[in-house]
Amino acid sequence: MAPKRRSRRTFGRVRKLPSGRFQARYPGPDGVLRPADRTFATSTDADRWLMRKRIEIEEGRWLDPAEGQTTVRDWAARWLAAVAPQLKHKTQASYRSLINSRINPALGDRELSSLRPITVTEWVAAMRTEGLSPSRIRQAYRVLSQIMASAVDNDLIPQTPCRGVRLPRMPQTEPHIVTPLEASRIVRSAAKPHDLLIALLAFAGLRVGEAFALRRSDVDVAGGFLLVDENLAEANGALVFDTPKSHQKRLLRLAPSLVKRLGSYLEVLPGGEDALLFTTPAGKPLRYNQWRKAYFDPAVTAAGLTDVTPHDLRASHGTWVADRYGVMTAAHRLGHSNASVTTRHYARPVAGRDDQVAEASDAWFSGHDEAKGARRGHDDDDDGSAGVLARV
Repeated sequence: MAPKRRSRRTFGRVRKLPSGRFQARYPGPDGVLRPADRTFATSTDADRWLMRKRIEIEEGRWLDPAEGQTTVRDWAARWLAAVAPQLKHKTQASYRSLINSRINPALGDRELSSLRPITVTEWVAAMRTEGLSPSRIRQAYRVLSQIMASAVDNDLIPQTPCRGVRLPRMPQTEPHIVTPLEASRIVRSAAKPHDLLIALLAFAGLRVGEAFALRRSDVDVAGGFLLVDENLAEANGALVFDTPKSHQKRLLRLAPSLVKRLGSYLEVLPGGEDALLFTTPAGKPLRYNQWRKAYFDPAVTAAGLTDVTPHDLRASHGTWVADRYGVMTAAHRLGHSNASVTTRHYARPVAGRDDQVAEASDAWFSGHDEAKGARRGHDDDDDGSAGVLARV
């Protein structure tokens, strides 16, 4: 019987190299003949590789190997230029700094296709060895992750190397929640007109940058409202006016006593509708570090308190509101698009509430609706510790 003829290869080519191994080459969708990324011990292995590559092309999953040869540096620059118009100025500056200082020096000259999860793990480990803070490491990793995800979306690489990488844990820091009475003491201890600015942090829940960016036109004295639609931030040393964080503009009703004092202040405030409410003595926009050292910290000390930051006042406001009126109301006042942010970073249990729950539970256990003398509804505590619109 005549021997069977070997089947004719219908896709790609295989040739034996002087080393004895076999090289496979295949035509891409553009007709260009490309070599496999490795050689094979047998021609059968090469044929099997070609079969898988043909299926990959037919199913539309094929990626041009040349695209994966783009360097991390080049793709990062292209990615940042593309996403920059959608980013806040401060975020742009932060991303650019992380790319230039953390990503490019270590990975910039590597081809996208050469990165593996172990590569990224080693990069993270090197930053930890260098003594970089967990926060900075996580920020750098998030930027690299976005860059590599974009490379996947644009068919430069089949999958991101930013997967399965363990990041350093963030230290758990709790905000210093003050009572409304303590916040009022800080306000009364502050120099004018910065007492009003501090009052807006504590009793309206504003971010510092939002308070710095307030203008005369944002205050509706007659209606008792405050429009929060701008934020002042520092980016690489430059002051930039932008929309609030997460672009969440909001209209807040203020305590009547606070509105009255704002109205009196506006009567003597120079400038037109665009005039900033709070500035330096020279009329310039405020800078956080300088303002805190000159006005906020001295007020905290004069009030007999320690370790209170401007952000703590915002967190305290969120706690007071969430405790009395619910997390959704607190999320609105703080400008959060998602209430989970409020509960995760701002609202904290108010001291004494667990005792009240235990007292009420005793009545429930006995078959009554409420314990004698238990708090009803949202009435104020005797010391006003959970109130929201405390007078300043």
